[in-house]
Amino acid sequence: MDTLSYKTKSANKASVTKEWFVFDAEGQTVGRFASKLANILRGKHKTTFTPHVDCGDNVIIINADKVRFTGNKMNDKEYVFYSGHPGGQRFESAKNMLEKRPTYVVEHAIEGMLPNNKLGRAIFKNLFVYAGSEHPHSAQQPKEIKF
Repeated sequence: MDTLSYKTKSANKASVTKEWFVFDAEGQTVGRFASKLANILRGKHKTTFTPHVDCGDNVIIINADKVRFTGNKMNDKEYVFYSGHPGGQRFESAKNMLEKRPTYVVEHAIEGMLPNNKLGRAIFKNLFVYAGSEHPHSAQQPKEIKF
């Protein structure tokens, strides 16, 4: 029996092929949308997935200001910011956050689903989130995908 034919192929930086995708966030539920995109950013949808290599694709998200929350999360969900000083803890509701920094809501959700290490920080750099329907990455010829 030829054992070389059963050898597991492991991806590395040179063998990874990255594609560009555009996703429209309009009307999407934040958590469900973020979990699908985290898998694509990580590369888990590919047959050549290797846990210790950035083998995911580049993702562009448009209309991030038009995402939605289920239930009463728009008013109840709070984002916490802490300056490190006594009394420096600040809370912001999801409704106010969508008005002030609409891209943060989607970025925060996806970032929480990536590994908390150097690889996760490198993967997060492959994410581009825009509040409007325009993006400056047309030169990469991204494929538009709908969920």
